[in-house]
Amino acid sequence: MADCCTPDKRSRKPFDLTVIGAGSAGFSAAITAAEQGANVALIGHGTIGGTCVNVGCVPSKTMIRAAEALHGARAAGRFPGISGEAGVTDWRKLIAAKDDLVSTLRQKKYADLLPAYDGIAYIEGAARLNGAGVIVNDTTISTGKTIIATGGRPSVPPIPGIDKVHYLTSTTLLELEELPKSMIVIGGGYIGAELAQMMARMGVAVTVVCRSRLLPQVEPEVSDALAAAFRAEDITLHCGVAYDACREDQTGVIVSVKEDGRLIELKAERLLIATGRTPNTDGLGLNGVGIKQDSRGAIVVDDRMRTSKTGVYAAGDVTDRDQFVYMAAYGAKLAALNALNGDSLAYDNSAMPWVVFTEPQVAGVGLSEAAAKAAGHEVKTSVLPLDAVPRALAARDTRGLIKLVADAGTDRLLGGQILAPEGADSIQTLALALTSGMTTKTLGELIFPYLTTVEGLKLAAQAFDRDVAKLSCCAG
Repeated sequence: MADCCTPDKRSRKPFDLTVIGAGSAGFSAAITAAEQGANVALIGHGTIGGTCVNVGCVPSKTMIRAAEALHGARAAGRFPGISGEAGVTDWRKLIAAKDDLVSTLRQKKYADLLPAYDGIAYIEGAARLNGAGVIVNDTTISTGKTIIATGGRPSVPPIPGIDKVHYLTSTTLLELEELPKSMIVIGGGYIGAELAQMMARMGVAVTVVCRSRLLPQVEPEVSDALAAAFRAEDITLHCGVAYDACREDQTGVIVSVKEDGRLIELKAERLLIATGRTPNTDGLGLNGVGIKQDSRGAIVVDDRMRTSKTGVYAAGDVTDRDQFVYMAAYGAKLAALNALNGDSLAYDNSAMPWVVFTEPQVAGVGLSEAAAKAAGHEVKTSVLPLDAVPRALAARDTRGLIKLVADAGTDRLLGGQILAPEGADSIQTLALALTSGMTTKTLGELIFPYLTTVEGLKLAAQAFDRDVAKLSCCAG
């Protein structure tokens, strides 16, 4: 890291832009600004690269893929004449491989990039804002504009007794040296769902408890179908509960919840807390400079990524915007361009695709049925079970469905969600359809390759007006 922090770079003051945070959002902002010819101070504190590469997307998704390989072998029996079995033979070796991937990508995609941008000075230290600029290591950095991109961290719910329990988070779970026999997962959102299934497939007896339903942000039909898939894999679900207390003894953790008016106790060797994330704003001095935060502590930004203080912008998980790494990078790029060029670019997430890496995968874009109605649309929907998709029949895996939402008056597509083993790789087609203002009729008339999951979008579009069960292969 020494090459990126040479004295000549750090002495170029004042900076045109100072970026606080050296994760995906911070790097996106700094590189964008440097490419505009700006002189940029990039301030990092802790491990360079932020959440995604170090403790989030990269490590979790490689472990989820490993768990999918185990499940794939065990599920081979769905094909007549085939049997398979698989198991974890060396957990520590698997964790070491994950760590090697993380360190490789952190070096290649973050640390090694800095010397290539002469306009970026990397400064290590905790930063805070004051009226004159940004203070790092007791030194005030004079800067024209500032972007806050300090990310977030796992949050912990205020359950009585939780402070006395040795719980795991999404970060520490992926650092375990030993694979536990059983685990309770508190939280049924996308992080909890992904990690619960991953651990179950690794051979852990998993129980999920959540205050609402599994993946409460998705369509009810999708949530119900995924819950059924989880139960088929022997994952125990307690949804719609109230957390009462938790404690720990020599044999494990006990979590008490109120379910259907009765108090029940759940016990497991380990406890995973997966109830969302908290923005990293501690120590930044936001109150002192008049930067508004919401009830969660996230920095409030407008559609130009501006905070309530003139000249200060924010992007990524530290804000009240979408909590996805690619949206963090997108928002940070907008923030940098607006800071340097006059606030002309607006944040647009109307066709933002998202994915939950369970299996079946959950993917969506645009408005849900409820959101479309709330926005004032007269809505029509199509729900296509995966057993109507030839690809799923050929794969002998019909877990899932496709739901499309459209405006009943104009026939214009408003959104959709896919629950399918290969749903993540199909959602971008629907995102492009929304971006182009496509109707259900047009989507249903497009040519799709046969025996693909994405062909299900065509069938779901046709299902608005006809019974696709009465079509021959490739017809329509």
